[in-house]
Amino acid sequence: MAIYHFSAKMISRSTGRSAVAAAAYRTAERIEDRRQGLEHDYSNRTGVLSSEILVPEGTPDSMKDRATLWNAVEAAERRKDAQLAREVTVALPHELDDAQRGELVRSFVQAAFVDRGMIADVALHAPGKEGDQRNHHAHIMLTTRSVGENGFEGKDRSWNSKELLEDWRESWADHANSYLREIEATREIDHRSLEAQRDEKLDLKERALERGDDKAAHELEIEAVELDRDPLPDIGWKAWSMERRGIQTAAGDLWREARDLPIGC
Repeated sequence: MAIYHFSAKMISRSTGRSAVAAAAYRTAERIEDRRQGLEHDYSNRTGVLSSEILVPEGTPDSMKDRATLWNAVEAAERRKDAQLAREVTVALPHELDDAQRGELVRSFVQAAFVDRGMIADVALHAPGKEGDQRNHHAHIMLTTRSVGENGFEGKDRSWNSKELLEDWRESWADHANSYLREIEATREIDHRSLEAQRDEKLDLKERALERGDDKAAHELEIEAVELDRDPLPDIGWKAWSMERRGIQTAAGDLWREARDLPIGC
């Protein structure tokens, strides 16, 4: 069944990261970092199915070029601790085909980010050859500044709010589920905590009992029991990156062990 994964983190200069290097790596391209005078060449990297840049209306055409875009981001930031970009990673339903996954991501990115004024650089990745073959995922790099006809302007601090992050998490589940319903998948994904999902099932069970629907109550009780487990461990972006390249890690082994535990363990 499809799994829910949505993570968002900042690409910051204070941690030694470069927006140009990150974009080159995520899209398997060769891009020159003009600020540092370095060339980041990941053109031999495999597993990138597609990449594209989505921009708000009125964005200069030059910003649709990946090298120009991320070098402009680097040039706009002067601080040593500058937040260069936001990166969102989502797990894509393995029940969909490549075309459907591409449409899903494009629809979500447009509604959640681009319509709000961000430029989005999207890369769809295939599962690693040696890893879990259901691990389809997308990396979405987002600008942190609004953009006008002359280039980047000020930073929009509202994009950093916790409320907006929660809205994105819920919106991703809604978008993915709309596609899963189209193919009549047996299960949908849920952005809420396991505890919240379990409480809802138990509440629905009580309502079913009140109206005398014992069969529905029994099914809801089973679903609640299935949710009575610990969340899957967060193994960190470094381990995920290695796993996606087919390199098995100890943290990844723990994640797989937790995922495959029988109910009640």
